[in-house]
Amino acid sequence: MTSDEPSPITVPTGIPALEASTPPPRSAHPQVVLITGMSGAGRTRAATVLEDLGWYVVDNLPAQMLAPLVGMMTASSAHGVQRLGAVIDVRGRDFDELAGELDDLARKGVEVHIMFLDASDEVLVRRFEFVRRPHPLQGDTTTLEAIALERSLLAEVRSRADWMIDTSGTTVHELDRQVRQALARPDEDVVQVSIVSFGFKYGLPLDADYVADVRFLSNPYWISELRHLTGRDGPVRDYVLSRPGATAFVDRYVQALEPVLEGYLREGKYYMTIAVGCTGGKHRSVAIAEQVATRLRGLGHRVSVQARDVGKE
Repeated sequence: MTSDEPSPITVPTGIPALEASTPPPRSAHPQVVLITGMSGAGRTRAATVLEDLGWYVVDNLPAQMLAPLVGMMTASSAHGVQRLGAVIDVRGRDFDELAGELDDLARKGVEVHIMFLDASDEVLVRRFEFVRRPHPLQGDTTTLEAIALERSLLAEVRSRADWMIDTSGTTVHELDRQVRQALARPDEDVVQVSIVSFGFKYGLPLDADYVADVRFLSNPYWISELRHLTGRDGPVRDYVLSRPGATAFVDRYVQALEPVLEGYLREGKYYMTIAVGCTGGKHRSVAIAEQVATRLRGLGHRVSVQARDVGKE
């Protein structure tokens, strides 16, 4: 679904600290987070972060639909919705019923944690002017009057918030980090590294961020007893890693990637694709890709490996 709220834009102020009450404990039970707050404060962006973390997110959900949606969740099924994010705000005509819906869910033992996005009136006005769209409550009034009305309508749910995030002085990437700080599991707040081995004769992977060429190593293809094997087989792996410069390349390449991965986190980039290539993509690139992956996993990174061209003649 789409939203009519503008994304936060950079304003010349410092980065505000994340204000929060004691965060709700992590639980194996289904989690429900309500994303709400001022129009233009970054609700849609916060919802996008949750989607990237694997949450099931519904934007502009009517308040009366929250309970039925929660009722569809299950913690027992591997394919069930276990983490639900719902964006409910003044765009919904039944928003005034939200407090009652939350009370009903609480009586049924369902915990709904609330993330409230806010920003100063001045910044909100500037954002609406920037995107040239009216405030959803504006009608025949001014933007400031609409913002004041929205604040009054949100007062009750704001008082219940578990997390208060003021986006007045944040960039999009800074907001991403704050949402992740609040809701990401420890193993999720990292860069997901995908390593793809390939053969240059079949072309470069189109989505590669970095490309490593390991054709400087001796090719096991020319050894008859290794030709039919791949870089995942022990004899080929041992042969490739014993070649002059192989382990030094892996060591220095991983060392060079470390500041890059740290920079990706700072800039809110959570996905990196590394392509490792040799001539046919069967021996050297596969062995080196697996070795780089092992080293990165040992440093605490999430890594997946794919041998794109293994099996091609």
